[in-house]
Amino acid sequence: RFDPPEGKSLDDYLDELARHGLEERLQRQGNAECGLQNADSRSVYEERLKYELGVVKGMQFSGYFLIVADFINYAKDHGIPVGPGRGSAAGSLVAYALKITDLDPIRHGLLFERFLNPERRSMPAIDVDFCIRGRDQVIRYVKEKYGSDKVAQIATFGTLKAKAAIKDVGRALGFSFAETDAIAKLIPAPKQGFDYPLAESLKLEPRLQGLMKSDARVRSLIEHALRLEGLTRHASTHAAGVVLSNRPLVDYLPLFLDKDGGVVTQFDMESVEKIGLIKFDFLGLKTLTLIHDCIKLIHTSRGVRIAVEELSLDDKKTYRLLGSGNTTGIFQLESGGIREMTVKIRPHCFEDLVAILALYRPGPLDSGMTEEYIKRKHGRQKIRYLDPALEPILKDTYGVIVYQEQVMQIAQRLAGYSMGEADILRRAMGKKDPVEMASQRERFIQGAVKNRIDTKQAGEIFDQMETFARYGFNKSHSAAYALISYQTAYLKAHYPVDFMAALLSSEMGDTDKVIKNLAECRERGIEVLPPDINESRADFTVVGDKIRFGLAAVKNVGEKAVDIVLASREGEGGFKSIFDFCRRIDLSVVNRRVEESLIKCGAFDSTGVSRARMMAALDEAIKAGQAHQRGRQSHQISIFDALGGAGSGEQRSMDAYPEVEEWSAQESLGFEKESLGFYITGHPLDKYEREIRRMCSGTVAALKEKAANGEVKVGGAVTALRLRNTKKGERYASFQLEDRTGFVEVIVWPDLYRRCMETLVVDDPIVVQGRLEVGEERVQIIAGEVSPIAQAGREAPLRRKAELDSSGEDNGQVVHLFVRGPEVTSEELLRLHDTLLAHPGPCPVYLHLVMPGQGETVIELPAHLRVASVRVVSEAVAGVFSDRVTVTPLDER
Repeated sequence: RFDPPEGKSLDDYLDELARHGLEERLQRQGNAECGLQNADSRSVYEERLKYELGVVKGMQFSGYFLIVADFINYAKDHGIPVGPGRGSAAGSLVAYALKITDLDPIRHGLLFERFLNPERRSMPAIDVDFCIRGRDQVIRYVKEKYGSDKVAQIATFGTLKAKAAIKDVGRALGFSFAETDAIAKLIPAPKQGFDYPLAESLKLEPRLQGLMKSDARVRSLIEHALRLEGLTRHASTHAAGVVLSNRPLVDYLPLFLDKDGGVVTQFDMESVEKIGLIKFDFLGLKTLTLIHDCIKLIHTSRGVRIAVEELSLDDKKTYRLLGSGNTTGIFQLESGGIREMTVKIRPHCFEDLVAILALYRPGPLDSGMTEEYIKRKHGRQKIRYLDPALEPILKDTYGVIVYQEQVMQIAQRLAGYSMGEADILRRAMGKKDPVEMASQRERFIQGAVKNRIDTKQAGEIFDQMETFARYGFNKSHSAAYALISYQTAYLKAHYPVDFMAALLSSEMGDTDKVIKNLAECRERGIEVLPPDINESRADFTVVGDKIRFGLAAVKNVGEKAVDIVLASREGEGGFKSIFDFCRRIDLSVVNRRVEESLIKCGAFDSTGVSRARMMAALDEAIKAGQAHQRGRQSHQISIFDALGGAGSGEQRSMDAYPEVEEWSAQESLGFEKESLGFYITGHPLDKYEREIRRMCSGTVAALKEKAANGEVKVGGAVTALRLRNTKKGERYASFQLEDRTGFVEVIVWPDLYRRCMETLVVDDPIVVQGRLEVGEERVQIIAGEVSPIAQAGREAPLRRKAELDSSGEDNGQVVHLFVRGPEVTSEELLRLHDTLLAHPGPCPVYLHLVMPGQGETVIELPAHLRVASVRVVSEAVAGVFSDRVTVTPLDER
């Protein structure tokens, strides 16, 4: 229960806050931004607010809105980032006026009735995204304000799915883990989010059927699993759901304590709502934390203050970045599939970005709806409207019905539906109820005929609506999330170094993502410096146009150790040596293990002593440090201290470093990998980079993004090598194949292992050709061929050279042009064509279109485009593409 100020009702207080909030919004944005050129335009907002307030108050939801506005504004007032909106609530002007959402619903064509339908009473649902670091603080505030006995998180119950049922039953029946794991792997991988039940899996997978017939133990296991599948397995706490009550919750439902001592309902979310309690979703969104950290970095390193909620939505540089496919770290646009779609669409306005998030789903992709949108946007297909009245509704989406709100607007405009009725029609189309649809069709046609639309044409429009409504998406949610996508893209386009530093910090706990982000930095020409004991902070920071590695990302260096190091550095200045470090730091917390990791990753390189010599002197440095600290604790004053600081230099002169052999480059890289989890100053694959690009089907990250079975060829270094035996006692190998973008598991079965065992050496670079297998829990390659990169690199050009020799047209030079595919314009390709024609000769030309994170496509250009030589054509071609092209002769590869 929300208590309004004394003397005011809930309705009056909501009315007051909403009207004041809207006025504040309009003044801040300005008439031009809101499109309020005159009093009539302003009245659109005032009339919409009056209408929405009438509905909210009539449905007695004033208290609900006030509660949500209260905890959201608490978060904003305490510096906790809050998302611009989520779900259909972004269509409410009341929510916008109360600062619950940050997207103008009128400007973006969002509908209130998609959120609250006055003709079909249902509970409102305002889900809120918070910064992951501040979410718990907001929940604590709610408990303190409304009473801890009236607030609880909501339980969720895990059920036994097919694989879990097999593994649990197998364990009870005495099967080994390997046996049940092998059977569980036969369950088909989920398709479009659908988990195949065991009965369906038996029909689809012949090997499962065969096991049931041939093995009585397996038959018993599966029969028991079929009976248990679907039952509740365990209770846990829902990731976001929180319930608030006007009385102690024990009056309404049973509660329990979770493992952390938190109070949780014993009912799940649906049951909580069925008994009349209201739930709120407090979601933690990592991207809000990323944006917040990036803005802080920009202010610290550049002195620039940015308010993302005030960004103009027509920034050309941002849309160029999106259209180029440079979307690593961009909210909702990172995966290979949506990146490729974004490049095809080439968004030039916010409406395109909203559509991208709505179109990248299984329904639109499979139905051809997405391709139709792309063709119409780029003029390859004519935009047609079945009736002129459809144009203002569908203009932004090039005549394609993309959103559920468009279905509602068509019903209102063409057939006279109220918005409440239109929402009921939208729901009916989504549920595909044949009886309801027949009734709605008749109602639509009758309404359309009254508006002077031909009966046949009205039927065609209804059929088109019904087809698209199956896949139509909630525009309010898409627009709100598109705003976060735009904000991250803007920050990356204008402040790439700061953005990548914030991204590395936000994902430093995930080695695979850090590797991918480091590869992105390298590809974009952003240098990432190794950790430095005198410059690094806990997170990744910006140093000019470079990124400095964070101390908290070093293995074995915990948060407490970092705090001690930073406190000492800020109080006494930088560390002059490992001896100075050991004298000043609390060695009971910052122990030898921490110091070893810091030396191995290069954090002490700035002290001017080699890593090998520091490691050799570490024991002595620790002893000296311990002795120094014991002396301090016993209040002993050395003669050097008594001489007013002169002794500190004298003491340093006594620091002894043994003369030892320096680590080789390979050893240094190995120790970096050990202490960081990945390479930073170099990589074993560096000298083979071009060979890998030419020979392989893509990077490891690109393979994982494909998420589809198929033949692949990928290069990388061998890590985490394990040798095992099959049931027959034959030796086989499993290892992680790591490149600069990530790592993937590889299995080498006995026959192949016998042939390539000498090739599989930890940290050695190899090329693996085999079958990519994508499962529910992991991605792996079943190797068919394994060879050293050096050998594969020698063989590949010989095959191409042989083909050229056989044609009798090779003069010893082949020209390879490496071009970044997404950034190339059609005009540049025409200029390239003309440039090659202007320098004719005998040398074949191969065009490599490099797609970031996806490998490359190699095209042999026609004979009439052969050129004189690399030297003759190089400068001319480089002038066409600026810095996006590399030209090399074959012998330099």
